[in-house]
Amino acid sequence: MRETLLVVTQHTHSIQISTRGKGLYPFTREVAQWVSSLRIETGLLTVFGQHTSASLAIQENADPDVVLDLADYFERLAPENDPRYRHEDEGPDDMPAHIRSALTQTSLTIPVVHGRMALGTWQGIYLFEHRAAPHRRSVVLHLIG
Repeated sequence: MRETLLVVTQHTHSIQISTRGKGLYPFTREVAQWVSSLRIETGLLTVFGQHTSASLAIQENADPDVVLDLADYFERLAPENDPRYRHEDEGPDDMPAHIRSALTQTSLTIPVVHGRMALGTWQGIYLFEHRAAPHRRSVVLHLIG
């Protein structure tokens, strides 16, 4: 009987995303380029946002109204200046940002098949900025395959 040795490698990378305030910022292209550069045929990609007032989403990338409607919905769901908030040290947008982040995702898991992310036709990866001011956000990528 002949044994086959399976070699699995791990790779990490960090992406910085500059935001202009609240909204969804696409960064699928940057992730896809990094995954492609590694030449891993089959694997599992983790995308992790290092923040408590921003989150990650996989959403439609064809109609820009989708991400605008999502941002508007979250404005209604967790409004600023709610008198019931206790945490207000960092401004009126901070506690709503924490709520929005808690209701969404700080990490995504995406299969890699035939060297590419197995996203659907209309899916894109977004950083969902929940703060009003511009920020520089860090996203860590981890690919095992």
